[in-house]
Parts: sequence; structure tokens; C-alpha cells
Amino acid sequence: MISRLSHVSFFVLDQQSARDFYVNKLGFEIKMDVSMGDKGTWLSVAPKGQDIEITLIPVNFEMMFKKDTGEKLAALIRAKAFGYGVFECADIFATCLELKSKGVEFLKEPQEGSEKPEAIFRDDSGNFLGLCQAGRN
Repeated sequence: MISRLSHVSFFVLDQQSARDFYVNKLGFEIKMDVSMGDKGTWLSVAPKGQDIEITLIPVNFEMMFKKDTGEKLAALIRAKAFGYGVFECADIFATCLELKSKGVEFLKEPQEGSEKPEAIFRDDSGNFLGLCQAGRN
């Protein structure tokens, strides 16, 4: 039987830019950074203390995508029509302020007085990301 999920993938347009966004703006730690030779890099990140790794897979990763498939996937990401994840934090208002100070742009900010405050932002590739507060979702 399957016992747990260990990895999920976010498809990104530029892996080094995505690395900078997730590590330097969101504060994630690098879990794996393994060269695959001329095929690219296996790069995974996660919020500190989290076991599930987010693999940042560039759409031009030849081990997974044929060139035309990568181009189609890139077009969907650029059109803001692909990719979504939700993260949890202890204090959504403080977290949003911190992320904004690091250059993260929000599409939706949490509203004071809301029973379930939530926020929505995009990563540097255009993937939609949600943010909710622990214990309030």
C-alpha cells in the first residue's frame, strides 16, 4: 500500500528564477539540487520543516517533455492557465506583509474580520498560489 506523498511538481519557465523566488522570497529550503548532466537539474524545495518536496521542473526538461510539449506547457503557464497550490501559515496578515516586502505581488489579500482569510499570489512563472491561515480553513 502507498504510505504517503513525497513530491509534487510545479512546472516553471526558468528554474533558476523559480529557485530564487521560492528560496529568497518565500523562505523555502532546498531539499535536493542534483545535476542531471546536460539534461538539467533536479531541484526540489519545501517550507522549512515540511517533508513533502516541491519539485521545480522547467518546461524544457528534456527527460520529461518533448520540445513541442514543453512549448505548449510554457504557453499555458504564460497565459496564467496552469498551476495551483495552497500554502498554510500561522498568521496570514503578518506573512502577507513579509512576502510583500520581498516583492511578492498579491492578486487577493486577506480581509480583516473574515472568518477564513485567504490570499492569492503568483510565482515568478505565473502559477497561482493560495495562502491560508492554519486552524482557520
